[in-house]
Amino acid sequence: MTGATTSGELRPHNLVRLLRAAHDGAGRATRSELTRDLGLARGTAAVLVADLAEARLAEERPAPQRARGRPTAIVGPHPEGPLALAVDLREDAWTTATAEIGGGLTVREERPHPGNPPEAVLGDLATAIDRWLTELGPRVVSVGVALPGPIRDGRVVDIPHLSWHDVPAAEILRAGATPVALGNDATLAGLAEARRGALRGVGVGLHFHVDFDLGGTLLVDGSPLHGARGTTGEFGHMPLGGSDLPCDCGAVGCWSLQVGANALLRARGVPVEPARGRADALRILAGAAEGDPRCAAALEEVARAFGTGTAALVNALDPQRVTLSGLGVRLHEQATGAFTAAYENGLMAFRREEPPQVVPAALGGDATLVGASELAFDAFLTPEGLTAWQAAR
Repeated sequence: MTGATTSGELRPHNLVRLLRAAHDGAGRATRSELTRDLGLARGTAAVLVADLAEARLAEERPAPQRARGRPTAIVGPHPEGPLALAVDLREDAWTTATAEIGGGLTVREERPHPGNPPEAVLGDLATAIDRWLTELGPRVVSVGVALPGPIRDGRVVDIPHLSWHDVPAAEILRAGATPVALGNDATLAGLAEARRGALRGVGVGLHFHVDFDLGGTLLVDGSPLHGARGTTGEFGHMPLGGSDLPCDCGAVGCWSLQVGANALLRARGVPVEPARGRADALRILAGAAEGDPRCAAALEEVARAFGTGTAALVNALDPQRVTLSGLGVRLHEQATGAFTAAYENGLMAFRREEPPQVVPAALGGDATLVGASELAFDAFLTPEGLTAWQAAR
């Protein structure tokens, strides 16, 4: 139930419903499809689409003729319409991009950063965000930032290997009157796959995002489970690989010590430094592909640990499908045999008859950015957000 009862309340509510549906349909849904799916009268839908166009929120363009009958039009992004600014902050670099209604993504900038101190890294990022807000103007309605650690109450709770603890990220990144929403990178990558990728329409999905270490999320009906304090998904800090190594997080035997870029370095005997070593990890993968036996052995060791832990979580969580983003895609693709053998051996016998499929993220390397943009649009696609947009024009 929406609570909207009067025509004055129903109109903005229906505008949001229509714009949300156009956005979720990747800007490819026709007016007739939206009318049908939302249960609107044709006349009502025509008026609402006209209102969206007048407000520069969306516009119609001719649809390709699919069959005989009356031609229809696609409801997609307006060339002067709202934009979400998305940021993927990794341990050693950040990427900024903009997304329009429908999810179309344009990468704007990629920059390295030193990793520490966190206040300096986030301060430089805040300056970059302010610069993009100035350049793009009032079209930017919200900012979504993906961070490589658990987030609670606008603070980065912990990024152990960077020694980031209880960092007031939201306060540092505040962008004037433009809303800034923060999310965990692995959670947002999973959200993106649920809305626009390989987990779309999947009732229970499990997503892993692998970078220097590993995180993930469990999604039910397209929504990540956040937990009592919003910090679920730290799968990398579960003892799933049989290790007895101490982790910087304070636990012993964390799975992420055996899966990720840092794990590849350890397996190959290369020293691990905070926020360093991405290039070395990629060289190990390249060496394995070229037949270097030591690189191949390191890759297989990490892939086996990845498969074993994946099986443990499948046994516990019972997903329909498992998706991988980041370095997880390369680990799986380059050592499919080692991963699959460990995965299948770790499954309970009854699950081996029809094991959940493990597939790469359909959105590729953009998954986290897409998730950050979805977080930003979620803050905007409300009656209040649309009212504010219209009032400013």
